[in-house]
Amino acid sequence: MAPPKSDPAASDTSIPLFKSIGLSQAKAAEAAKNAKSANVLRNLIVSYDLTEAHLDEKQATLVTALAGQLAKTESVKPGDQDFAVKAILQGKLKSVDQVNAAIKFLETHKAPINELEFDTECGVGFSITSEELYDAVTSYIHENAVTGWPNLGSVISGVKASPALRWANPLEVKNAVEKAFTETFGVKEAAKPKAKEPKKEKAPQPTATASETDAGSSSSNRKPVFEEGFLGALHKPGENPQTRPELREQHLRATDGQVWTRFPPEPNGYLHIGHSKAIFVNFGYAAHHGGKCYLRFDDTNPEKEEARYFESIIEVVRWLGFEPWKITYSSDYFDQLYDLAIELIKRDKAYVCHCTQEQIKADRGEKVSVPKACVHRSRPIQESLDEFKKMTDGFYRPKEANLRMKMDLTDGNPQMWDLTAYRVLDASHHRTLDKWKIYPTYDYTHCLVDSFENISHSLCTTEFIASRQSYEWLCDALDVYKPRQSEFGRLNLQGTINSKRKILQLVDEGYVSGWDDPRLYTLIALRRRGVPPGAILSFVSTLGVSTAASNIQIARFEQTVRQYLEGSAPRLFMVMRPLKVILENVPDDYLVMVDKPFHPKNPQLGSSQIPFTRTIYIDADDFRLEDSKDYFRLAPGKSVGLFQAPYPITCTSYKTDSATGEVTEVFCRLEDSGSPPKPKAYIQWVAEHAPSGSPVRIDETRIFYPLFKSDNPLAAVPDFKADINPNSMEVIKGAMVEVSFWTLAKRSIADALEEARARSAKAKTIPGAGSHNAGTPEVTPEQLVGKECVRFQGLRVAYLAVDADSRLGALEEPSDVTPGIRQGDYLVLNRIASLKEDAGKGM
Repeated sequence: MAPPKSDPAASDTSIPLFKSIGLSQAKAAEAAKNAKSANVLRNLIVSYDLTEAHLDEKQATLVTALAGQLAKTESVKPGDQDFAVKAILQGKLKSVDQVNAAIKFLETHKAPINELEFDTECGVGFSITSEELYDAVTSYIHENAVTGWPNLGSVISGVKASPALRWANPLEVKNAVEKAFTETFGVKEAAKPKAKEPKKEKAPQPTATASETDAGSSSSNRKPVFEEGFLGALHKPGENPQTRPELREQHLRATDGQVWTRFPPEPNGYLHIGHSKAIFVNFGYAAHHGGKCYLRFDDTNPEKEEARYFESIIEVVRWLGFEPWKITYSSDYFDQLYDLAIELIKRDKAYVCHCTQEQIKADRGEKVSVPKACVHRSRPIQESLDEFKKMTDGFYRPKEANLRMKMDLTDGNPQMWDLTAYRVLDASHHRTLDKWKIYPTYDYTHCLVDSFENISHSLCTTEFIASRQSYEWLCDALDVYKPRQSEFGRLNLQGTINSKRKILQLVDEGYVSGWDDPRLYTLIALRRRGVPPGAILSFVSTLGVSTAASNIQIARFEQTVRQYLEGSAPRLFMVMRPLKVILENVPDDYLVMVDKPFHPKNPQLGSSQIPFTRTIYIDADDFRLEDSKDYFRLAPGKSVGLFQAPYPITCTSYKTDSATGEVTEVFCRLEDSGSPPKPKAYIQWVAEHAPSGSPVRIDETRIFYPLFKSDNPLAAVPDFKADINPNSMEVIKGAMVEVSFWTLAKRSIADALEEARARSAKAKTIPGAGSHNAGTPEVTPEQLVGKECVRFQGLRVAYLAVDADSRLGALEEPSDVTPGIRQGDYLVLNRIASLKEDAGKGM
């Protein structure tokens, strides 16, 4: 029998889909070559939502191997297949050999599967010590009367084939056999080397010139992300094929040949870090090419939509620095969509189905076997029109009737197996209220609204690769303008959870305080923590855009945030655990005002004056009772410098708590006469000076660590909550910061407001922009500016921002009022990021 042929068109869509689960380009291309196994792999990806599973390349390879084995057998049923897939996702099956054994086991063992037998047969959890392996090898040698080194290969093969050592590491087996041979037969004699042939003279090779070398290695000549790779290879407006030339011409007249994109979120949850890439790609690509980008709400499921999500999404998009050309809703087009549904029925491309959900799934082959036609598929056109009218009039209850598209059941793509276009929902819509009893699905709505809005580039993530075929089919079936869908790899951060349902569990069960808890990676949580929007865009931009999924460690995100803040965040003296220091040799009213820049390398950030007085506070970690040669900070009898202060200090004595022995006060001499000792180290400090309000006392400093203990919480057993880190937040009370914090805070808010107002005003001058629909939430410049705009580096401590829980009366006062602490104030700081990577704790 001839091997199955590959379908070039199918490969075109399969390769990006396969890469989206973690396969390399080469492995994805190889997997797409065999049509039968590629079809099984596509079905596995769709059925188990593997683009969302954060697989590493090894797991993706195992899933591919599983698909290859499933394509060769009909004995493994969907339920048993489910067992094998979960074993891979849970990390139980770790090699292709184990996957092959799993298929053989499932072919001969039917449900319910005995998990212990499965694990034993497939080597799950197999372990053997080096001593046990060596003993097994020596026993094999003696039992089989092995005579010497010429038998090495056959012994290694025989040991590997023995049932007890079936799952032993092959390299460890080889090493154990060689060790046993050496001790039994002596050291192997080295083979005599072959006589070397005389070297041939190499012809001189031309060397690259200095300029050529520089051009190849220089990063300064790198193109913008929108001009290279995936985005650089996108079609030009008008190059997307149409059923008729008139459709292309009408489109180009409407857009004037510009790039038009859209960001189409569902208003059923808060956006997360992965959405930042989609926002960056859609808004950024249009802006780079001088085009326009819609913010369009896909509001086709009124059962899950809430007003708070609409406003939050608009606010987040604008907070990231993007201004939508227009804000629209899929519901704006409900009348047009309904008319086209009737037209689709009249063209015999749709029919009303009364099957149960279970029957529909069975007819569709549960996405793993050949589908069969619904019993209603061949009903007369007029009958479907009548039934659709009854759906519209509310005659049917939910799930009693659906309008399904009559697509191609012979196609290998499940997205061509008669998808639902309309369903009955007993729900009031936020905009159309109770006008409709039926609502269109995403699969029906998305491509048609793209067509209505003349989108030139429909950019989405790779989990929609399989949907591209149905997208194009529907546009062609109705003979309307057909945008081109192109898919890029989604952004995933390891060690995080982005599922709306799972985050809701964390919120409802009290593991986090809300959707904006700074330990989460929703965009409102990152904003509250204090992460600047520019840092997020910088992170996305440096990753580039391709068809492969980006599974990135949190540490890389943190490093981008640090780099962004390094040059832009003002630096303030801060002591986390204050220890009181009294300078004994200066008068009580001693005062020196110290000029201090906000940033040593960025004079544009300005400077401030802070008091230096008889009583100062240093960090408790900067003092110890026992000195040592490698310790250069403060200790009894030892001198240390103070940043920016005029003189160093020397410790003369200290006071301790009689109950705990803890040092409570340190007494020092200010070295302000003669030739002061040259300090080997400098520490930071804040002074006590009531007239200026120094120091500023911090009620809470919140230090955040990763919410989960591993890089893949979804693999935890019994569920992701078992992976929660019980020590993900530390609260430090009583820290102190220099008094110029107040000036900085007020200025930071004022500057952010000015920028937001200027951007809003500029957006309104763009022709046609801002003409949003009635009822669209208005996000004011003031909503884009929160307390998190007050960011700074606590010198040698961390990057910090003011939390939303803070009450700071000075920020509500007119600009000409001197800021400071007010009655009822409560100051909370969040750690945005540590100053350097902490492998154990992260942010």
